[in-house]
Amino acid sequence: MDAASSSTTNWVNHQSRFTSSPRPRLASSSISYRKNLNSKTTHCAIQSQSTLHFPNQSPIESPSSSCSRPSQQKWNLFQKVAAMAFDAVENTLTSLEKKNQLPKTIDPNVQLAGNFSPVPEQPVMHHLPVIGKIPEHIQGVYLRNGANPMFKPTSGHHLFDGDGMIYAVKFENGSASYACRFTETQRLVQERAIGKPVFPKAIGELHGQWGIAKLILFYARGLCGLVDCSQGIGVANTGLVYFNNHLLAMSEDDLPYHVSVTQSGDLKTVGRYNFDDQLKPTMIAHPKLDPVSGELFALSYNIVKKPYLKYFRFSLDGIKYEDVAINLETPTMVHDFAITENFVVIPDHQVVFKISEIITGGSPVVCDKEKVSRFGVLNKYDPDGSSIKWIEVPGCFCFHLWNAWEVAESDEVVVIGSCMTPVDSIFNESNEELKIVLSEIRLNLKTGGSSRRAILSPENDVNLEAGMVNKNFLGRKTKYAYLAVAEPWPKVSGFAKVDLSTGETSKFIYGESKYGGEPMFLPSSDNEEDGHILAFVHDESTWESELQIVDANTLELEATVKLPARVPYGFHGTFVTSDDLATQA
Repeated sequence: MDAASSSTTNWVNHQSRFTSSPRPRLASSSISYRKNLNSKTTHCAIQSQSTLHFPNQSPIESPSSSCSRPSQQKWNLFQKVAAMAFDAVENTLTSLEKKNQLPKTIDPNVQLAGNFSPVPEQPVMHHLPVIGKIPEHIQGVYLRNGANPMFKPTSGHHLFDGDGMIYAVKFENGSASYACRFTETQRLVQERAIGKPVFPKAIGELHGQWGIAKLILFYARGLCGLVDCSQGIGVANTGLVYFNNHLLAMSEDDLPYHVSVTQSGDLKTVGRYNFDDQLKPTMIAHPKLDPVSGELFALSYNIVKKPYLKYFRFSLDGIKYEDVAINLETPTMVHDFAITENFVVIPDHQVVFKISEIITGGSPVVCDKEKVSRFGVLNKYDPDGSSIKWIEVPGCFCFHLWNAWEVAESDEVVVIGSCMTPVDSIFNESNEELKIVLSEIRLNLKTGGSSRRAILSPENDVNLEAGMVNKNFLGRKTKYAYLAVAEPWPKVSGFAKVDLSTGETSKFIYGESKYGGEPMFLPSSDNEEDGHILAFVHDESTWESELQIVDANTLELEATVKLPARVPYGFHGTFVTSDDLATQA
């Protein structure tokens, strides 16, 4: 079927848990992603329609969780009547909203097309087929996070809106097992108990009068005791970090969630984690772990009241230091930041939150064209933020920063990031070609000036978004970065090993009809280049998924782990060694 065709979506009844099922009969040709090299237009999932079929599945049980899991509602008569009334209002709103065509950036038939569509939980499957040999140093578990909605969206849905699901491959003495589980956030637990989605989707639903009405409806349910948002509303679907014996699943709209890996390789949600009552605000999904000091550095932003941004850090043993307020004039999306040996580097770019845009039907996440992008360089141990130096870098928007380091001779900080235009193309429709330029940004702390250069030569230029450097060198000068070849956008056809000084690039392509996600570099020695790249890969011709393990030196495929279930395209991951698993909290 042509990608431009209209579509219908068949969903499972999500009031029950899922079971593993045979390979779903999804039409791999239902959506086309292509880049015409002779045109200015990139065709991608957020700009085209597709067909999605979803298999019926039966309930399974997951490991016990400390998150509450009510088997039935214990509402009184008033609450039951109120719930029926609110449901009737919501059904009316939904039917009226469906008369208007949704933008492709929040159309679930687009955002959840093909291998972006959700999957059920998968209990542990051991002794998976392996082609080749798993390197001996790979002992532990590779985990990757992703957005996987439990319920069919009732209206708008953005790719970032889905419930958090972690996909895990555990390695032990050359053998591999696989499991995937929802992170049982308070939001997911409550919606599962009610049997439908009731928490508003921050990006997909908060548009125009319908978005305002749904927000009012949500708070009305809260006033009647039908939902509880006091324990957080986040989805924990973006980042993963292992710190101080805790595996944390994160999204920037909430506190992290503590997830443990069982001895069998399964996943269990322990609960919402506030670092032993030390952390009150939310935390972004990209905290930075210093490989030398062992400290964890993080940010938290607020879209309603000042200070709009806070910086904080944790000691090696998990002790939190005081918040440092960062002075911003407008509430800004700060999805990522960077660290060096002595500084944190904080972007203040053009993507901002404007709640007023909801009233006119727009997205609350917009580009402020009057704002000049800048970076703040702050001493890591500044107690009050007074040492921050703001340096303008006009026209720069980096959704992710890959590394940063100091150059003492020139009094500069070098930042490596992927600069994206249009800057809000992830959140709003645009007719412009999406362009992502891997860039070296130099911030001069003495003069306050900046420079920016494209690392790749024009003839080798390709969209590179999602990836990492060797984590043992984070905050220090690195020679290489390993980044996803984000073409045809938003899918990933492979990864590139980039020499950050020369721009020399070597590419590894996952294979014909195969697409994947973020490459994860797992070190094997003290040498920066020694290690392996791990990446989940999906074959759209067979509709089967696998984990590929690639030698980072030679870019040769060493092993392929065949997975028992489809793995959707997702977000960020981490690796927890077997030694760390033995000491996890």
